[in-house]
Amino acid sequence: MSTYMPKAETVERKWYILDAAGKPLGRVAAQAAHILRGKHKPTFAPHCDCGDHVIVINCAKAVLTGKKLENKYYRWHTGWIGGLKEVQYSKLMAEKPEKAMKLAIEGMLPNNTLGRKAATRMRLYRGAEHVNAAQKPEEYKF
Repeated sequence: MSTYMPKAETVERKWYILDAAGKPLGRVAAQAAHILRGKHKPTFAPHCDCGDHVIVINCAKAVLTGKKLENKYYRWHTGWIGGLKEVQYSKLMAEKPEKAMKLAIEGMLPNNTLGRKAATRMRLYRGAEHVNAAQKPEEYKF
């Protein structure tokens, strides 16, 4: 018996909805990254892009535990001298909760072409409404 090797063109992709309301941001992000990579499938292979689509709703209602809202910062550099920028997570969660979720999920994906391809399959929404009803997504329990 030979080892099964999945191919990217034969992968059947499903759509899942994750509800972030009242759940820690990191837990939701870890579960989304797990689904995007395809690790929940018995046919997972690390060299193949076999993940599914993920819709994360209620990003604004995700919680940060402890004092992370005050103590945690998102930092980036513009490339110019003295161009270090930072924003506190309390401001980020109030203004752009989808970006906070996106940063958390992308940080849990591999930093290569597979991770960049997987990141294109996530849809993030601030509230409970989404526009992907035509894809018939199913609720993912975790």
